[in-house]
Amino acid sequence: MASIIESGWLIMEVCLFGRILCSCKLIRIMVFFSMQYLITHFSDFQLACLGSFFLHESVFFFSGLPFIYLERAGWLKKYKIQMKNNTLEAQEKCITRLLLYHFGVNLPVMLASYPVFRHMGMQSSLPFPSWKVILMQITFYFILEDFIFYWGHRVLHTKWLYKHVHSIHHEYATPFGLTSEYAHPAEILFLGFATIVGPAITGPHLVTLWLWMVLRVLETVEAHCGYHFPWSLSNFLPLYGGAHFHDYHHRLLYTKSGNYSSTFTYMDCFCTNKRAILSAFCTYGHSLVLYLDVDISAVVFGTDKGYRKLQALKNAGVESAGKQT
Repeated sequence: MASIIESGWLIMEVCLFGRILCSCKLIRIMVFFSMQYLITHFSDFQLACLGSFFLHESVFFFSGLPFIYLERAGWLKKYKIQMKNNTLEAQEKCITRLLLYHFGVNLPVMLASYPVFRHMGMQSSLPFPSWKVILMQITFYFILEDFIFYWGHRVLHTKWLYKHVHSIHHEYATPFGLTSEYAHPAEILFLGFATIVGPAITGPHLVTLWLWMVLRVLETVEAHCGYHFPWSLSNFLPLYGGAHFHDYHHRLLYTKSGNYSSTFTYMDCFCTNKRAILSAFCTYGHSLVLYLDVDISAVVFGTDKGYRKLQALKNAGVESAGKQT
């Protein structure tokens, strides 16, 4: 009987692996023919500038708009981080300003940066780079962007810049997906540099650039969505910030709110207290802390200290409630 069950599991695993391989091949074939069509009918300039802008707008609004409807309808309310909801007028104001900023700032920046990308070797022609090259470049972009974004964001939280520039982004103390790109035009240029500097340095294939853009947009929308779901990446990736991490940043409307990183959390952990680097690395992250059963309040963190204290208090409250029951 046991051998039959093991054989059944083996067959299921083989079938699943085969389906994954077939899906990857199908995706690669679809991307190949799609790019072949685009390359044939459009110039490199049109694809790199107008194509990138259209892709950005599509991914951004299709991923961000659902959170407005979730908030209005009150669906999945148990996963909402803050109970407060934004008004209809505030949501409409955000969308209107976003369209103005995207066409008035983002699109001109894409047009102006095209010569730099071409000079550094960006191309759209076939063949595609290998998945290893794409993965290495995307990983490099995420790490570099997070590093530059952290320090740029921290500078924006100095008193003068916060008052005259960054406070616009913080108009929404209860963020929703689309507020991720709601900011002063100067901030869009300032922090947008962190997103484009990696591709500008490496001169990637257009497919890699588009993949990076899609992942970066999805990440920033998720960080501002206002919901912490059981399937959120922060539950599985120890160094990933996510919505719960960034939502704390928006709740504090003063210059020393902490949690300045865009994607990961290690910059906020390490950059103020060097002595805590080793211990924090060994104990940091939501799932890793639970796995190691470490007292998180005993670890001294950096610019995320307030957030970690709040989490420690919440965990202590949950444990005491559990003991009482």
